[in-house]
Amino acid sequence: MRARVLQMYARIMRLSGKWQAVDSANTAQERAFIRQEARTLFKANKNVVADAEIEALLGEAEERIALAAHYRIPYPRLVQRLPYSLSPSLSDLARSLSL
Repeated sequence: MRARVLQMYARIMRLSGKWQAVDSANTAQERAFIRQEARTLFKANKNVVADAEIEALLGEAEERIALAAHYRIPYPRLVQRLPYSLSPSLSDLARSLSL
């Protein structure tokens, strides 16, 4: 498992070195963001030992890489909720506001 985590970290670092922003003026800033985000998240999760939790984190990293490659945006995307997935009181409020 350790080898897979290290491979993912190396993959992200290689991606940051090759990253090209949509606006070339932002390439250096986006590369720095990718590196810093990876360092921060890997350090925050360095004490995770449960294999299932590590698998989930690796899956999240794969998803973020795929989304970044597809949309050409390195920043995390907000998770979109399905309609009526809010709690009942919030759903009623959203419907009353025509959201």
